[in-house]
Amino acid sequence: MERTQAKYIQKFILPLLVLLLIFCGVSLLWGQYEIRLDDMMKILAARFSGGKDKSLEIIDHVIFQVRLPRIILACLVGAGLSVSGAALQGTFQNPLVSPDLLGVCAGAGFGASLAILLMSGSSFFMPLLSLIFGFSSILIVFFLAKNKGKMETISLVLSGIIVSSIFSALTSLIKYVADTDEKLPAITFWLMGSFANTSYHHIRIAIIPIVIGVAGLLCYRYKINLLSLGDEDAHTMGINPNRTRWAIILFATVTTAACVTVSGIIGWVGLVIPHICRRATGGNHGTLLPVSCLAGAVFMVVVDTLARNLTAAEIPIGILTALIGAPFFAVLYRRTKGGI
Repeated sequence: MERTQAKYIQKFILPLLVLLLIFCGVSLLWGQYEIRLDDMMKILAARFSGGKDKSLEIIDHVIFQVRLPRIILACLVGAGLSVSGAALQGTFQNPLVSPDLLGVCAGAGFGASLAILLMSGSSFFMPLLSLIFGFSSILIVFFLAKNKGKMETISLVLSGIIVSSIFSALTSLIKYVADTDEKLPAITFWLMGSFANTSYHHIRIAIIPIVIGVAGLLCYRYKINLLSLGDEDAHTMGINPNRTRWAIILFATVTTAACVTVSGIIGWVGLVIPHICRRATGGNHGTLLPVSCLAGAVFMVVVDTLARNLTAAEIPIGILTALIGAPFFAVLYRRTKGGI
């Protein structure tokens, strides 16, 4: 067991940690304002020694007040969305399940849009309404999908599409009645997904629910394997299937709602990244969830770095993830002949 664990850490965890550190370093240096490596090392040395180099004040501000909080938030959101997607796919034994398709993102997006409209994006009501409507959406999905105590794959997906459409329509209604000078642009750009204007305040809002949600899902990763055996077998193995399933749903919803609150709707991450990781690690969720967590963080840092550097005007990150994720998923679907 210990040898297997050590092999898994050496094969997946350490390389992903190295990749994450490399891409975070590249993201700190690469941007519209180019920063040299030696300048960054001088600033870090000055910070660790408790002083400041006045000749490098601008670079210090760019690194610690602009890029670093953005990178931290991208890691949190990428990890949160990926783990949530992997956990939900394993819980329902359905490769098409993700926070997007179950309506969680649309519900949380509606809640946040409502907070922008009515409370001017209050730092208290925005995450609260995101969580309430995100959880409400998944409750409605299960209510619609459940038929005589059973839940079929196609019913779950179709119910998610229905609920997503309803909340998307309600969000469009909010945009229709919103003030066109301030609130409409704020809602529109926020819904596209972006880490622009990220500050440490956004990290303080998101870090606790995301860490709690991700930690909760990681604690349940071995129980997800037992759920795949069926409710009767899982019960004989010592777990309550319904209670376990709802705990996983709660943790995934809290995580997704927190991500949506600070970054807007960023699609495809919770669907595509777990598929890539599953093909590499296999179906053991004890391995899959931690790997998905790190891979999601790496992916989000890379995409965010590209989003702010490909053009003079920053591209909303939700557009890039859709442009990358949808074709990749289409190719994957074709190669497996629909048997993802």
